[in-house]
Amino acid sequence: MSTPILPTDQPPLMHHAVEEAVRLLQSGEVVALPTETVYGLAADALNPQAVAKIFEAKERPTFDPLIVHLPDKKLLDTVAEVPEDVKKVVTRLIERFWPGPLTLLLPKKPCVPDLVTAGLPTVAVRVSNNPVFKRVAQALNKPIAAPSANRFGSISPTSANAVLAELDGRIPLILDGGACLHGLESTIIKVEPGTPKALITVLRPGPITIEDLKLYAKVQRVTKTLLDEASEAPGQLASHYAPRTPLRLLSKPSDFTPEEGRRYALMSYRGEEKDGYVDLADWEQMMILSPGNGKLPEAAVRFFYVLRELDKLGVDEIIAEPMLEHGMGAAMMDKLRRASVRPSR
Repeated sequence: MSTPILPTDQPPLMHHAVEEAVRLLQSGEVVALPTETVYGLAADALNPQAVAKIFEAKERPTFDPLIVHLPDKKLLDTVAEVPEDVKKVVTRLIERFWPGPLTLLLPKKPCVPDLVTAGLPTVAVRVSNNPVFKRVAQALNKPIAAPSANRFGSISPTSANAVLAELDGRIPLILDGGACLHGLESTIIKVEPGTPKALITVLRPGPITIEDLKLYAKVQRVTKTLLDEASEAPGQLASHYAPRTPLRLLSKPSDFTPEEGRRYALMSYRGEEKDGYVDLADWEQMMILSPGNGKLPEAAVRFFYVLRELDKLGVDEIIAEPMLEHGMGAAMMDKLRRASVRPSR
């Protein structure tokens, strides 16, 4: 049976869609909802049986924890503790970035099921700024667990149709909120006490950049690479965000020599010949993230869409150009590196 998609682009349609989503969530079902980052597969975060349906639909390993979305930032203390030695910095971050694409890793309250946190003592928490998600979360008035609404390890969806392509028949409902604003998963951080300033560790880069966070504390980026083992936070597995087609991230044009008889597609950052990638091969198709100027926010919005479109071509390999590794470019390069890791079988 095909999964229905309900529109939300007019007030009566929004009202009906939210009502139906809340009804399903209250009954312990899962629903795909738009956020400002990517579409999420939502369930009542405090209902272990409902959360289990997320893992089942996504075929997600239970050692990969989930993000919990709150209806309001004032409800943080219902699911997490904020240690006194970092409370000042955490409060400032929440005031500045919530609602929005920043996820905080904090000690969890006992009410949060171990299935949500992969048995870890911490929970990843954020508040979405998407109007559809907010309406559903506030009407439900409960924390919502919502990882990306795709099969585990594959490309994250930034539209309702992309969710349908991944999970049709596996879930009872998708709410269509249009294209996602940012197109990249939220930034995940943890805050620890430090001398003389607190230390922010970026566990997963995203729309809130290191440059943004430096205004609040000293910032470092996690350097370890996790393979198929327990993760400290969502999205840290080495093989992640991967197309079915093998993907290769190049450091420089000279790293690539096409093989005769193989078909290639190019994910280009700017589509400029002077960058040295456009003329490397007779590409089956070339798709550009940000034509001409190489604007990182524009590239981020198109990132998963372009990756998904190239994956549909059935070529032998997708070749990806590198991009500037600052701001949102750091998040996209992180995802390309993970997409280029082929999981062991």
